[in-house]
Amino acid sequence: MEQSCCGRIFGMAFARTHPDNRRTHNPPCTMPEMSQKTWLIVVATLTLTVAYLGYQLSSRNSTIGLLNSDNAELTLEKDQLILDLEKMRFSYDTLETENTMMLAELAAQQERIDGLLTKVKNGYWEVAKLKKEAETLRSIMKGYIGTIDSLNQLNLALLDENLAMKEQMEAVSQENADLVERQENMEEMLEAGQTLQVSELLPVGVRVLSSGRQRDTDRADRSDMLRVCFTILENRIAPVGAKTLHLRITDDAGNLLPSEDGATDYSASRTVDYARERLDACIFYASPDEAGTFLSGTYLVEVLEGETVIGTTDLVLR
Repeated sequence: MEQSCCGRIFGMAFARTHPDNRRTHNPPCTMPEMSQKTWLIVVATLTLTVAYLGYQLSSRNSTIGLLNSDNAELTLEKDQLILDLEKMRFSYDTLETENTMMLAELAAQQERIDGLLTKVKNGYWEVAKLKKEAETLRSIMKGYIGTIDSLNQLNLALLDENLAMKEQMEAVSQENADLVERQENMEEMLEAGQTLQVSELLPVGVRVLSSGRQRDTDRADRSDMLRVCFTILENRIAPVGAKTLHLRITDDAGNLLPSEDGATDYSASRTVDYARERLDACIFYASPDEAGTFLSGTYLVEVLEGETVIGTTDLVLR
């Protein structure tokens, strides 16, 4: 049976490496011309195959290197994008405004930033799309910064205006308070000006004779009553009409001489018709005691209009 080409080749190689065994083995066959061509074709085919596989391996290694480089670049872009988003989130946090609508819009943009951060950190690799959204958010933030700055400037202007208005209101309030005080003072002055004034206040003891005639005396044991005469001065702003004047007399011990009508703040009274002109008047006081006499000493005599003392003097009885 004729050996195959590979068998013959193997035999020839074995005979060259083991010359002593040439007699014990089958004699080497002589390779036909056609088989040698076939062998060359096979060798050439194997050579091309190895070269092709080497090329494919080199190409794949180059592709893997490019992919690793792209992956590193994408990772760097991802980290940079995360850093940019976190900076932008912090910038949104620092924006301050009292405008309610603006606060709601800022909160919505912060939620968008948080959503983008979540996508990037979870491996969402559409970096270009995320970067575009981040740029949009950054542009929106710049607009907010300008708007908030304008609002702050407006608020400062309004604050200054409010302060100015407050100062004006305080000035007006102070002016009104001054006017009220002046009015009160004027009313007090008017009231004081309307109060009657008396002069030539002259108190004296009076002895009543059996004939009914009156005689002035300075002796306490001879005084049946006290007479206090005075002159009411002219007052052009005082109301005209009936004026009730009170006489208050107190002794050395500060005791009020009692009145006939039981009053506790005056000793006697009289009503006069006043017409804003000088008017002479007298008020008499008779002791309601059964003895009807006075004690010697110094008496304080006061004439009052209402509760206001309009005249005062002393009366000395021996």
